[in-house]
Parts: sequence; C-alpha cells; structure tokens
Amino acid sequence: MFRRNRGAGPARSAEALRLDGVSKVYGSADNAVAALDNVSLSLPAGTFTAVMGPSGSGKSTLLQCAAGLDRPDSGTVTVDGAKMTGHGESGLAKFRRRRIGFIFQQYNLMPTLTVEQNTTLPLKLARRRINRARTREVLTHVGLGERLDHLPDQLSGGQRQRVAIARALVTEPSVIFADEPTGALDMRSARDVLRLLRESVQEHGRTVVMVTHDPVAASYADWVLFLADGRLAGDMYAPTVDAVAERLAHLGDTVAQGANGHHTHHADAHHLDAHTINVRTGD
Repeated sequence: MFRRNRGAGPARSAEALRLDGVSKVYGSADNAVAALDNVSLSLPAGTFTAVMGPSGSGKSTLLQCAAGLDRPDSGTVTVDGAKMTGHGESGLAKFRRRRIGFIFQQYNLMPTLTVEQNTTLPLKLARRRINRARTREVLTHVGLGERLDHLPDQLSGGQRQRVAIARALVTEPSVIFADEPTGALDMRSARDVLRLLRESVQEHGRTVVMVTHDPVAASYADWVLFLADGRLAGDMYAPTVDAVAERLAHLGDTVAQGANGHHTHHADAHHLDAHTINVRTGD
C-alpha cells in the first residue's frame, strides 16, 4: 500500500482517497494493454498530489478511475470513506456530485451560462441548495467577483480556468481532480491557477490530485507520484522543478532497464507498498 501520512499540527487525519489493487485493461487477447496494473495508494485529506509519467504511463487512467469517470476492471476506489462500487450510472453520477470536483484542461464550461451560473451548475444538477453569498465569495476569491454576469467567450483562458476552479470549490468536495489544468494557459495564468490550487489545500484543507506533465506545476504539490507502464514507479516529497525534471528524464531508462532484466520499476512499486512518508502541508 502506497500511503501518505500527514505530520504533526492541526492537519486532519481523515483518508480522502484510497485505491486498492486497481487495474484497468484496454483491448483483449494479444491486443490487451494494462493501463493500470494493481495500483494501491492512500491519500489523507488536505494534501496536494501531482501524478506524472511518460505518455501511456497510466496517469490519465488513474485519474479517471479514481474520479469515477471510468470503472476499473478490478480493485476498489474509496473516497472519503465511501466505496465507489455497487452503483449504476445514475448512482455513480450522484456519488461524483457529492464527493468529487473536477478541473479539466479545456474548462468544460457551458457557453450560454454566465460565470455565476457555470459555477453553481453542479449544485443545481445535484439538487442542492445554492448559496449565492457563498458562490460570490468563492468567485471573488479566484478573482472573478466583477465578472459574475460574463459569458465564457468574454473571458481569457486563465479566467475560464478560474471559473472551473470556483465550480469545483463551491460544492466543497472530498477530492478535487485536476487533469492538466495549466496545459492550455500562458505562464502567468498557469501560475495563478496553481497558486489557487495550492491555497485551496493550505488555507481550506481541500485534497487535490493533479495530473500534469509540467515539472513547474508539479513543484506546487506536496509530493509527486510517478507512474510507468501502469505501475507505481517512484515518488518525491517536497518536489522542486529541477528534481522532478531529472526524475522524469530517467523514468524511461528505468523501464528500459527492466525490459533488459537489469532493473524494473515493478520492484520500486513493491518497495513503495511497504513505504510510508510523512507529508507536511500548510508550512
């Protein structure tokens, strides 16, 4: 089990996300590809995790299975103590609306809805009471307090992503999943988005899981989880841009060595299963 425990202080100890033996295979017979291979991990509440790996490593599949956007072939996903199993499609949708927030690279905003309406849409779909004061407080926090009535096409890319962040925050989810949230943004907008995600963890105790290919984005996280060929391939606490870039550069070497019988990231994964690292947030 790959587990992250929080350190001393006012941190919450609740487990926000848990994966037990999660596997996902695409295709069949000779064409089968294991996108995830028996992945187990545990994330406590109030942590910021970046998931990284080369193309085809399984990081997007990990996010999709953990967020309930796809179903694993085996294993279980638990969010805030509730297992994501035994649900039909409508039940799974309700599960996501209650416990999960999403931030996508392409924003996924409704073009005919205003900033405020896009932000409250998940609440409306879940038939939850909409607190206008709370919504406007969140939008003000992300810098959109003066743009409540604007439509998405009246906003910059960075502003659209801020709406997506506000939309995720206003439902007060157990876990926020972000899929390449800065991939379509310029450097300044990307930095602003990452700062908001960091603040949501440090100041509001949210749990964020972010898939990214960018070492700069990963440096905002508490720790980085590396994947290769659908398995855990290492991790890094208190990441820096240079250290993450260096680790990524050698992930391919590790896989190649494994294919030659010298070394394999599978051994790293088994080591991680018995490994515990303390994570401090908010310092």
